[in-house]
Amino acid sequence: MTVAANLASVRDRIAHTGRDPNQITIVAVTKGFGPAECQEALDAGLTILGENRVQEALTKMATLRGATWHLIGHLQTNKVKQAAGKFELIHTVDSRHLAEALARLNPEQQVLVEVNVPREPQKSGVAPESAGPLIDHVAGLLNLRGLMAMGPADRDPTPAFNELRRLRDEAQERLGKSLPILSMGMSGDFEAAVRAGSTMLRLGQVLFGPRPR
Repeated sequence: MTVAANLASVRDRIAHTGRDPNQITIVAVTKGFGPAECQEALDAGLTILGENRVQEALTKMATLRGATWHLIGHLQTNKVKQAAGKFELIHTVDSRHLAEALARLNPEQQVLVEVNVPREPQKSGVAPESAGPLIDHVAGLLNLRGLMAMGPADRDPTPAFNELRRLRDEAQERLGKSLPILSMGMSGDFEAAVRAGSTMLRLGQVLFGPRPR
């Protein structure tokens, strides 16, 4: 199957949830895929490409034209200098220290606060109970656009996704500003995320097939 055919299938599945596919932004997760697959995504109309690692993204940025890049993997503070200003959106701000490091280099950087709504120790993200103060702090330093989360590995993701939406709604009311992006939903759980209010999906295997080893 081509990326274009897989994308059509994804949009059909979104439509079956009752949401308008045109209102859902898809980030094509190109981690591990080469320039040919990235170009196929661009040709299919997927102009937002998401990378987990800064260095892999920078290498692809040098060869691909017409893409908008998002950083969707954990950002270490020693990589901030390489990342700031290179990505349209950084999804994974999860500490005051990281936010402050980004703000020193590029206070206009668009970011999301990552929240560990499944409460799984192997996942990055601020604990939901601590999310409010971090969200407020980030909003005062950077161009905060919303929240991001990964679903749980082994259970219904709906409660976690609903919690992220609640935290976003509370933050909007508290801050008096719109936080339009809810980045939640991946290849295995995107329909549940869409039903819970996701506005941005991070999709890899459902578009490209199995990731190369």
